[in-house]
Amino acid sequence: MSSLKEVKTRINSVKSTRQITSAMKMVASAKLHRAQGRIENMLPYQQKLGEMLVNFLTGDVTFDTPYTKVRPVKRVAIVPFSSNTSLCGAFNSNMVKLLQQTLDDYRSLGNDNILIYPVGKKIEKAVRKLGFMPQGSFAEMADKPSFAAAEQLAAQLMQLFAGQEVDRIEILYHHFKSMGTQLLTRETYLPLDLAKLKAAAAQPTTQQTFNNDYLVEPSVSEIIAALLPKVLHQKLYTTLSDSNASEHAARTLAMQTATDNANSLIQDLTKQYNKSRQQAITGELLDMESGMA
Repeated sequence: MSSLKEVKTRINSVKSTRQITSAMKMVASAKLHRAQGRIENMLPYQQKLGEMLVNFLTGDVTFDTPYTKVRPVKRVAIVPFSSNTSLCGAFNSNMVKLLQQTLDDYRSLGNDNILIYPVGKKIEKAVRKLGFMPQGSFAEMADKPSFAAAEQLAAQLMQLFAGQEVDRIEILYHHFKSMGTQLLTRETYLPLDLAKLKAAAAQPTTQQTFNNDYLVEPSVSEIIAALLPKVLHQKLYTTLSDSNASEHAARTLAMQTATDNANSLIQDLTKQYNKSRQQAITGELLDMESGMA
């Protein structure tokens, strides 16, 4: 059995670890609160933008945009989202697995025809290990989501697709559903699926207090062509914010679990310490009685 000094040292060590994990949990929780606020503030604009586009699409209108062109896939771009740091459970490892599955689907194209734009240091490192060269570093976006940075990356991706340098763009991220649930998501970013956008018009929405019968100038087709890029910019920023909130939720949960495990270990070690101490005292008493006999 371990000596009293060794057990006491372990107890103090675990208590120190518990202080760290507890502090990290509070920091992650505060960041999650800010991330949720960012998403909530963004939703009214996103909903209105989508509503306007859907209302136009449900009408009998024709328009021309390069972002809806479906082509045979000969070259693909993939945008995976991860965190910059660890200690967030299986958040990053699950993203690496999803990236590997996606790469397997496109392996027949050859590595030269697979472009990867990793957002986050962890996935960027994984991309290099998988034998691919990242098409840039976007680590700052993972820590501090900003619309300007997301818009810049979206414009770069849109230019690739419109210029027919790639035939499909996919995004891989965690969708924040709740504190305990972050859903791994794989979506096609480009080409735009207008069927999905039109289907959104059939979904029940909040009761409107105004008329959506727009008077449009110069034309509906030109307005749609102008709205689509904004929708794409907003989509990438939404994905970035979603991934960021999921990261903080995963880290909060991981640090809570680590703190709970530390508390449990401290209880077990304290029992072991008390038991060893009682045995030591009993042994001393028996020695004293033997000496007095």
